[in-house]
Formats: sequence, C-alpha cells, structure tokens
Amino acid sequence: MAKVKIALIGAGNIANTHLESYRNVPDAEITAICDINPERLKITADRFGIEKRYTDVDTMLAELPELDAADVCVWNCNHAECSIKALNAGLHVLCEKPMAYSAKEAELMLEAAKKNNKLLMIGFVLRFSDDAKIAKDFIEKGYLGDIYYSKAQYVRRHGNPGGWFADKARSGGGPVIDLGVHVIDLTRYLMGNPKPVSVYAASYDNIGKRDYLKTNVGWIPQDAKPDDPCTVEDFATALIRYDNGAVTQLEAAYSINGEDIAKRQLFGTKGGMDLSNGVKIYGEYNDFLADINVNTKNFKGSQNLFDAEMSHFVDCIANGTECRAKAEDGIEVMRILDAIYESARTGHEVIL
Repeated sequence: MAKVKIALIGAGNIANTHLESYRNVPDAEITAICDINPERLKITADRFGIEKRYTDVDTMLAELPELDAADVCVWNCNHAECSIKALNAGLHVLCEKPMAYSAKEAELMLEAAKKNNKLLMIGFVLRFSDDAKIAKDFIEKGYLGDIYYSKAQYVRRHGNPGGWFADKARSGGGPVIDLGVHVIDLTRYLMGNPKPVSVYAASYDNIGKRDYLKTNVGWIPQDAKPDDPCTVEDFATALIRYDNGAVTQLEAAYSINGEDIAKRQLFGTKGGMDLSNGVKIYGEYNDFLADINVNTKNFKGSQNLFDAEMSHFVDCIANGTECRAKAEDGIEVMRILDAIYESARTGHEVIL
C-alpha cells in the first residue's frame, strides 16, 4: 500500500509533537511543512529532515498535488482558514484542538469537508489515551449504569504559557479553550456524546502571567516574547447541562492560588469512575461499598496517546476506518466553549 503523504501546516510546539508520533506510523510520509515564521520553519524542518518547506500555505497546496492530507497546527484563529484551504485542495485534514475560533467557523469547516468528501478529524487526543480506552470498555459493559454527572478539572497554579496562548486575538481565550476543551470533550465522549442544551459560567482575570515570580512556567511557545499581551482569563468555572439531563462541572485555570489539578470524574447510577491517575471505579459489590483499581500498566495494545491519534488518522484515510474524533463533535464542543465565554461575559445562563 502506498504511504499517506501528509503536509504539516504549522511548525511550533504541537507540530513537533505530531511529527515525533508520525515517525512511529509506518504508513505515514511527511512530504512538506509550512509556517509563517522562517526561523521556526527551518528548525523544525531540519530536525525532522523535511525537504519541502513553505512560508505560504497557498503556494504549498498549489505546488504539491500529490499530497493526501494536511495536519493543521497553527494559532487557533487560523484553524478554520488553513483547514478549509486544505479541504478545498482535496486533502483530508487533522486539525488540532480547539476545532476553531468559534462554532460558526467550525461549521464552515464541516461544510468544506462535506463538499469535498474528505475526512475532517479533530485533535481530541485524550480520547486516544490508554485510560480513555479502558474507561470506555468498563462504561460500555455497564459498570457505571446511567452517567448523570461529571467533573472536568484542568487547573494550573502557575501555568500561563504566555505568547500566543495569552493573546485572545490569536487564541480565542485562555485556559477554557486551551485546557478545558480537553476535559470537556473527554467527559462528554465517555458520557456518550450527549447534546449540550445550556451553560452557566463565570470567569476571572485577576492574576495574569505572574511574570514577577522567580518560579518559571513549565514551558512557553517557541516565539513567545516578554512584551506579549495577556488578554485571557486566569480561571473559569461552568455548569454544562446536556439533553439527557446529565451535567458537567468544569474548572479550568492558568493561574490560581491553589494546587494543580487534572481530574476527570464520572458518576453513574451503578458506579463512579476517576481517571485522575489511572482508572478507579467506585461501586457496590457483594452488597459492600467497594472500589476497583484497574491495573493499566500491562494493557494490551498500550500506545502513546499521540502515536495512537496519528495512527488512527492515517488508518482512516488509508482504510476507510470510522473516525473516532469527528468534526461534528468538534462543533458541539465549540458551541459549549462559545457559551462559556458568553455566559461569563453577561452573567446569565446561555441556552443552546
């Protein structure tokens, strides 16, 4: 079988992560890479030995008709534009999360995918983790019963990366659209992808980047500058209600005076589940309250989550496998994100 020829649109941090994983996908061939920053383009292209390099996406698409797919890893504000151009050029597309800058843009992306009969996959990478696969298996076998509540928490005490992430014009928002999108999607996915019907939210921007601290942030974008603006929220909380009556409580933060938290918890009529550190199930067994700590270390088919994501994208293209991270799901998550920001702005519930 011929390899799937892929172009990277974007050469920053997440593009490097994707490229590392494509190295582990035998059926993938990285044919070209594009970035508006020539220096960053050279560094990434040299690192991965990519010969065909472009600073303009239109030129790349026009000059390389042999391409099969594009992997879009640019600023959030350019996700829709780059994805639509690639789809209209006849390419399948993997677009990093969040799907777009807004739900309206996301809908235009899906229209382009349908018009060109091409795959549009969204980079909901947590769906491809071992923990998510194991959790899905237990849920589908009825261990939790009907899931009616979940907690989605992704909180950093000092974790504002700055650069474009803190510039709302390029990112569309802060921890909600960057971190919250991960846990919103994962909890919704494990709950069976119910439709969101309303959102009530609040957000705060009282702390900022904490540039004065002697403690460094874990990582920053490659092209971040000290004078980059910080125009995004520090922290947000939201209550998301779905059409089946289920509710998700979200907490997302870049900067907060509390501990770092990364929790995904589900609560059902027969049992509960915590995916914060492996997979733990709380239930009733033999008429006792009892817990199951799932041994995930020797999970058959264990795979790095990005390796699994890139493998799935290539498999969908090469073999017609049904996509596990469809554009339709991306649109629903974007509708939730839009509603969180609107509710926080107005102080009122948003009905979807």
